[in-house]
Amino acid sequence: MTRPAYWLKAKRALAAADPVMGGIIGRYPRIALASRGDPFATLARSIVGQQISVKAADAVWARLLGACPEMTPKSILRRRATTLRACGLSERKVEYVVDLACHFERDHIDIATLQAAGDEEVIELLSAIRGIGRWTAEMFLIFNLLRPDVLPLDDLGLLKAISLHYLDGAPTDALLKRDGRLRVAELASIWAPWRSVATWYLWRSLDPVPVEY
Repeated sequence: MTRPAYWLKAKRALAAADPVMGGIIGRYPRIALASRGDPFATLARSIVGQQISVKAADAVWARLLGACPEMTPKSILRRRATTLRACGLSERKVEYVVDLACHFERDHIDIATLQAAGDEEVIELLSAIRGIGRWTAEMFLIFNLLRPDVLPLDDLGLLKAISLHYLDGAPTDALLKRDGRLRVAELASIWAPWRSVATWYLWRSLDPVPVEY
């Protein structure tokens, strides 16, 4: 597991710029974002986590690892769709994970290109793959490429934490609308260029156990 080289610098900058964020950071002194360094597993885990709770995603992922311990494209392609569905994946997510495995097996995903690309270019490239949208690509940016300044405005956990700590419990649904997104983006501007780090700590404020994609 690789911890970002910028982590301590980012923590200090965020705490200095935002006392509320500083308080959250202070509650979690010994944990940090880490990358597993496995692009396929990161994307597959992100697909599993789409539109379900962290707890539910963890349960499905654990069953998927039980059925496919190696978690490689080749091993996924060797499993029957019924086996994957039995892990808790919807029929659509089975299709997405299998299609992702095909992309990797056929070398249609150039990791070196993704590593060299800017954040928005990575999102555009990954979004061309079936089942991957902006949120999933942003999880890849944060958890695999360790990009420091990603703000996933579609992430319900992030919006819930921002509502709790900064907006007096404003309804999360309202923050998904255009005006709400603008409000969140403006609030989050103080965290740049470390918005990934701020996001990670806001997740921790809701669930102290780190999610590792």
